[in-house]
Amino acid sequence: MRGAILYAPGDVRVDERDDPKIVEPTDAVIRLSATCVCGSDLWPYRGIEAVDGPSPMGHEYVGIVEEVGSDVRTVKPGQFVIGSFFASDNTCEICKAGYQTSCVHRVPMGTLGAQAEYLRVPLADGTLVATPDVPSDDLLPSLLAASDVLGTGWFGAAAADVRPGKTVAVVGDGAVGLLAVLAARQLGAERIIAMSRHESRQKLALDFGATDIVTERGDDGVAKMKDLTDGFGAHSVIEAVGTQESMMQAIRSTRPGGHVGYVGVSHDVTLPGREMFFSHVHLHGGPAPVRRFLPELIDLIWNRTIDPGRVFDLTLPLDQAAEGYRAMDERRAIKVLLRP
Repeated sequence: MRGAILYAPGDVRVDERDDPKIVEPTDAVIRLSATCVCGSDLWPYRGIEAVDGPSPMGHEYVGIVEEVGSDVRTVKPGQFVIGSFFASDNTCEICKAGYQTSCVHRVPMGTLGAQAEYLRVPLADGTLVATPDVPSDDLLPSLLAASDVLGTGWFGAAAADVRPGKTVAVVGDGAVGLLAVLAARQLGAERIIAMSRHESRQKLALDFGATDIVTERGDDGVAKMKDLTDGFGAHSVIEAVGTQESMMQAIRSTRPGGHVGYVGVSHDVTLPGREMFFSHVHLHGGPAPVRRFLPELIDLIWNRTIDPGRVFDLTLPLDQAAEGYRAMDERRAIKVLLRP
């Protein structure tokens, strides 16, 4: 089969890879209908994360079940399925508490490479969720978004304790940040302040439910947030970048007693203990347990209540994956969908 492989920073190629096969009786093999490039894929692409030899890429996926192992009971060949970026058994104590990305048997799907024609999914019963039927083509982008960026934005909103009538701020205007705006609107936030300096992303944030746009960053962004909230800060802030500046901007934009939901993959972030002690700000986050939210998100998409697929502003054939990486790296695209 064909699949994207990262050979070195800036060097993504679509080459022949071995066809996936059933390895464990709990596995499934799916034929991918769509996959995509994630903002987190850019960290190794840019050389910020080490690349240890040729690495298969991609962890977001939707498709048709081709084959299942002998122990798989909840999905069957011919069904259209969506899975999270971590495989999980969904039965361990941690999964039952709603943190499937910390499952005691978790498998990172990025190591298997979802930017490809086919994919082996471990722990299929606990990982994959089937749609009511094979979806129409126009629903594919939104269903693919549920595999990661929508679920991650949703978890960011949940971790930030977004509630009806509250003021929410979102730091980061990539796909996750934009879909955190959508999630906050769905969860009933009264005011949603999106922090963005890019006109096309500002427009999408407003379409998704943002009420205000803040273009400033860092201390200037914090000051603007305070101006907009009578000096208090937001009740809930979603951090969707993962840098030191974005994390501190999120924390300092939150009022005492408020909540920060951090879902940007952290890179060299350190927290000042004394400032945190006196801030009275709650922190919760990490890799989003997308599997917890998948049934609800699929239902919202299937019934066309939400349209998160709008974050995909460039669609390319799988063989042009390298151009997809370049487009996102150069900020010519918010998120790139790849069609095998």
